[in-house]
Amino acid sequence: MQIRHLAFIAAAVSIVSCAPKAPETTQSGIAPAAATAETKEIKTDMDTLTNPAKATEKAPETFKVKFNTTKGDFTIEVTRAWSPLGADRFFNLVKAGFFTDVAFFRVIEGFMVQFGIHGDPAIAAAWRGARIQDDPVVESNKPGYISYAMAGPNTRTSQMFINFGNNARLDGMGFSPFGKVTDGMSVVNSIYSGYGEGAPSGMGPDQGRVQTQGNKYLKAEFPKMDYIKSAELLK
Repeated sequence: MQIRHLAFIAAAVSIVSCAPKAPETTQSGIAPAAATAETKEIKTDMDTLTNPAKATEKAPETFKVKFNTTKGDFTIEVTRAWSPLGADRFFNLVKAGFFTDVAFFRVIEGFMVQFGIHGDPAIAAAWRGARIQDDPVVESNKPGYISYAMAGPNTRTSQMFINFGNNARLDGMGFSPFGKVTDGMSVVNSIYSGYGEGAPSGMGPDQGRVQTQGNKYLKAEFPKMDYIKSAELLK
């Protein structure tokens, strides 16, 4: 299967689509949906969430982000030198509260888990065209490493994926890891994968509908899907 931005991996890891015969992935954004009783209260910067041009802060050289999900917590450590523009974008997304009620909408066993389309279609639309330039590939797409989905050169936005297996074949396609899971990889591995590849090639959600209908579509038609409840920068 291919990874696409998604619309890569959907497009690639869409990681909409770029990689060779590896599952696909897409770039998308899902606006933070209303917090549930179980969701940790995270401040959201709606000005930045609706205007990606304001997401310009430079990230620290290293930083950690804790994700609280429907399966438990995991932590990602980012090393800016691996992928400076990717690290900066991730830092700004987390700081703005982007990852609130955001689905793991594409989960392919043995390959990767993709996320980053906001649940609010208005926010997703704002980020879909907010592209950043590519970074050179410094690290490999090893198990637990995180990269952006792409739809071709210089198409990274807010969609990203965590590698389940050794996906070194993606390195030559330009997928540049910017961090890795340092705690809770067992949680990442337990994310629901029963829907498999996205429509039309699999039983998973149609990326176009995820973009335009958001969590309303996902929660109605894919009730077993797992979500990020919140993400926070660790001190």
